[in-house]
Amino acid sequence: MSDPDFKPVLRPGDAGPAVESSRECGSCTLCCTLLRVDALKKLGGVSCANLRGTDGGCGIYSDRPKICRTYRCLWLQGGLEEGDRPDRLDAVLDLVSAGGSVRLAVREVFPGAIDENPRLREIVERYRAGIPVRISNVSDVMNPSAPVRILLPGGEEHRLEGDVRTEWREGQRVRTDKIPFTERAARKIVLAWRRFRLRGYGDGSAA
Repeated sequence: MSDPDFKPVLRPGDAGPAVESSRECGSCTLCCTLLRVDALKKLGGVSCANLRGTDGGCGIYSDRPKICRTYRCLWLQGGLEEGDRPDRLDAVLDLVSAGGSVRLAVREVFPGAIDENPRLREIVERYRAGIPVRISNVSDVMNPSAPVRILLPGGEEHRLEGDVRTEWREGQRVRTDKIPFTERAARKIVLAWRRFRLRGYGDGSAA
């Protein structure tokens, strides 16, 4: 299941020492696709219509909505090395609060980025030793059936696609089953409410 309403943890200290950072996005614009921007009626996973080419930045930068001003990925917070900017890792990373615990959310630019980017894989393995790591795709953030990988310590991994869940250990598939009926029913209710609430949202152009 996708995770469009994720809540980033704005304290790198939750998984390491706090770091003061004055970093700026530069030419990286991945969050302009990742984020849902209610003020623009832009869905998560859709490139914002206000982007001005690869290096052109935001066409409404001085008047950009609050979420665009306040959102800071893990790299911007100083929780990653200088060279680990999202567009170089091919993924946006966040520490996310979920049910009283913290996990690392990895939003890949393309499926399988973690397998092709050694540095991203190194970071994921380091975090995986202590907290769950959830891997999804930037463009699939609003797709409830999009594939999701959840990496756990000890080589355990859960893969979700639609209603099917597969459990892996040390690279070997050990079980495949359907998500429980109650969980599927609850998810349908949540998704129906979300579709109702986001009706009229589109490509990110100004409302």
